[in-house]
Amino acid sequence: MKAIKIEKYGGPEVLKIKDITLRKPVNDEVVIEHVAIGLNYIDTYHRSGLYPLILPSSLGLEASGIIKEIGPNVSNFSIGDKVAYSAVPLGAYSTHRIYKSKNLVKVPEGIDLTLAATLMTKGLTTFYLLHKTYPVSSGETILFHAAAGGVGQIFCQWAKSLGCKVIGTVGSDEKIQIAKKNGCDEVINYSKEDFAKKVMELTDGKGVPVVYDGVGKSTLEKSLKCLKTRGMMISFGNASGALSPINVPKMLQPKGLFFVRPSMGQYLHSAEELSEASKMLFEKISSGKVKVEIFKKYKLNDVVQSHEDLESRKIIGPAIILPN
Repeated sequence: MKAIKIEKYGGPEVLKIKDITLRKPVNDEVVIEHVAIGLNYIDTYHRSGLYPLILPSSLGLEASGIIKEIGPNVSNFSIGDKVAYSAVPLGAYSTHRIYKSKNLVKVPEGIDLTLAATLMTKGLTTFYLLHKTYPVSSGETILFHAAAGGVGQIFCQWAKSLGCKVIGTVGSDEKIQIAKKNGCDEVINYSKEDFAKKVMELTDGKGVPVVYDGVGKSTLEKSLKCLKTRGMMISFGNASGALSPINVPKMLQPKGLFFVRPSMGQYLHSAEELSEASKMLFEKISSGKVKVEIFKKYKLNDVVQSHEDLESRKIIGPAIILPN
């Protein structure tokens, strides 16, 4: 059994593979043998210390696998069940782990486990963004940044299935067709064009009711300019760096804007909430309304390379780590 650990914050080079042993599961715990591990940009925040951890620490929020042992109080799962998860504590970067059953979901027949590993964080994030943080309505025009990324590819298809007109931004010309393929009606290369000006043109000067932004520092101010009066700015990531302090009287008050900084734990806190979200996610996949293709697969031994590729923007779609 092996796991990736960090003993200090830093670049990809601090990721170290270690031999591990597991105790027996107790209470509502299970032992999972991982089939695939989701690779997410938030993993780099944990590794770098942007999101502080207690060191030494494991990494990884999501994975899929098969239950090998169960604790005495586990009632909803059995040995051999195919499961997936996306929640703390960190530790998905491993061949095996102990995990609380309350945070697991069963993977339905017809959903491949390697696919399930990359669906959880990105798909469940899409669920709460579109259905809980700002519940969209059919016919609304919305703006999503990084539309060709892992979350973006799922989000834009899902939003289209709800009847939205989706304006997406990307950072390079080669990503334009990826964004269009995954549901964007309009795509703006924000490295070449003033996206705020373009959004206002596309909306006849009205702006959009909501901006979904996982990019962060480089897009914040112009995103606020894209919003209608009483619009909502949803900041859910920092891919370009941590946000600068917000001047509320200057940036939010003139148009009465709402600013929210949501996270999965706030919306999928209970087993019931997790069940609702995962059920809808798997239905979108099974129905074909959301199609996901794994962009790249890494071995656990290649985890340093995977983080280098993440941070250099070489990964343009869902990626996974194979533990064996």
